[in-house]
Amino acid sequence: MKRDPKDSVFADEDARWQAVIGRNREADGHFVYAVKTTGIYCAPSCPSRQPNRQNVEFFADAAQAEAADYRPCKRCRQGRISLQQQYSQQIEQACRLLEDAEKTPTLEEIAQQVGVSAWHFHRIFKTFTGLTPRAYAIAKRQQRVREALADNPSITDAILDAGYASNGNFYASSPASLGMTPSAYRAGGKGMAVWFAVGHCSLGDILVAESSRGICAILLGDNPQTLVESLQDNFPHAQLLGNDPDFEQRVATVVGFVDRPTAGLNLPLDIRGTAFQQRVWHALRAIPVGETLSYSQVAEKIGSPKAVRAVAGACAANLLAVAIPCHRVVRNDGNISGYRWGVARKKSLLEKEQKREAQLIQSR
Repeated sequence: MKRDPKDSVFADEDARWQAVIGRNREADGHFVYAVKTTGIYCAPSCPSRQPNRQNVEFFADAAQAEAADYRPCKRCRQGRISLQQQYSQQIEQACRLLEDAEKTPTLEEIAQQVGVSAWHFHRIFKTFTGLTPRAYAIAKRQQRVREALADNPSITDAILDAGYASNGNFYASSPASLGMTPSAYRAGGKGMAVWFAVGHCSLGDILVAESSRGICAILLGDNPQTLVESLQDNFPHAQLLGNDPDFEQRVATVVGFVDRPTAGLNLPLDIRGTAFQQRVWHALRAIPVGETLSYSQVAEKIGSPKAVRAVAGACAANLLAVAIPCHRVVRNDGNISGYRWGVARKKSLLEKEQKREAQLIQSR
């Protein structure tokens, strides 16, 4: 077997001790050190308190240390895997358990399976996925329903096969999870009415669409036909209804809001998305006019500081321009980037809002 050149670097005890003093991560995997007074062995980079040299002995690997009756350190995982990797593996295991279980296991049952306390498991699961274990399980059941409705001739069978105890449990949440009734969803949204109209605003062309539940799309662009095609892509089998004089007044209201966001939009919204996306969008709507947050700050706001990329994905998935103000999310350095309807529009919106807020402050 080919030896790692680094093995020779850490071959003698003096070099190993220097690696321990310096908490050298490059030494991890090449040896472990054990502390006689505690009976514990660690990786060279372990953040634990530095031991006295006379109490330390070195071993080639964890197996040798354990053969000498030393116990593994719980902080550094003895250089086998990092704590982040350990958490990632535990969360992956938990996700498989939640996806495969016919009946959703309790928090305590999952935590016991992955080998951590229920409280600790709940915290790391939410940090890594952006969802609680319960919300993740619900989302997976809803996904199974969507998949089953496409193939199963019986709506009841599809619901029960997905893990719901009864039809009633699912129907109570179906509008939120499917955006329509199960029968309409199985038909691809066929029969669901969506009114729409195209207008013009200070940011270019604008398409406004409304379902029976409220405004479901506010799209911006430079070409009316492209906006209509985007609406069709997002509601492929719905009945799209245009040229309605009464609905065109809705467009005028939304245009007024886009041009003057400080006025607010006093219209019901039909917000469709996953549980995580809706958490992000709720946080975005709480950002005051004229202010911005970074993607990492939004992730912290929703209690998922490591879900920065997922936050960016939720911003990109937003169909309600300005009403859900994803334009108020910027990079950590304050620079403007990443906007579904173009960076120039994002910059224009922010400048307009900040100027308007400055005028309001001066007039007080």
